[in-house]
Amino acid sequence: MKTILLGTAALIAAAMATPAAAQDRTGLASGDVLLRLRGIVVAPNESSGGINPTFPTEHVKVNNAVMPEIDVTYMATDAIGFELIASTTKHNASGTSGTTGSIGKLASTWVLPPTLTAQYHFNAHGHMRPYLGAGINYTVFWNEKASKGLEAAVGPTKVHMSDSFGWAAQAGVDVDISPKVFVNLDVKYIDLRTTARLDTTALGTERVRVHLDPLVFGVGVGLRL
Repeated sequence: MKTILLGTAALIAAAMATPAAAQDRTGLASGDVLLRLRGIVVAPNESSGGINPTFPTEHVKVNNAVMPEIDVTYMATDAIGFELIASTTKHNASGTSGTTGSIGKLASTWVLPPTLTAQYHFNAHGHMRPYLGAGINYTVFWNEKASKGLEAAVGPTKVHMSDSFGWAAQAGVDVDISPKVFVNLDVKYIDLRTTARLDTTALGTERVRVHLDPLVFGVGVGLRL
């Protein structure tokens, strides 16, 4: 939260420093750059296969995460823009039943999901500008670690999660609070899946296929440059 507040203050200060003549225009124009700082909630809609080969009837769940996010949009025309987001979140994978359910948390990972979307902004010259977007996502899983509970059960374990490539969709709205500064509400759906490999000491290699498919809810502030 402190990061978001500091970023908001920086955006507002930048807007105040912009020459008055550049602040007279309402809405968007070709060539504009929109810089946003959001607080996001990443909520996976996960479904998993079994943990194979040892626990084929047991599955995993993945928790939500909250994190700051920054994104930039370039307006190719008054109404069409291209947005790139950057953020990384940490998630835990836990067993849901049986032996792995009794362990609970099995592993953790950081997730980096750069997403590029093409957007259409409705009412581009107005104070309130809804938009829709669609695009592509490439997700990198990094710093994967086995939990202490898992390693207590099966010994030292290495965890690897495969990267993911998929599509993304979004909807949102920008609402002006000054000629240069606006608030933003945004929601995205990301097509995201991975195969987790656990190289355990006691059980050998276990694998589980997980569809994460998160919804990403964001609220923040933006600056038109």
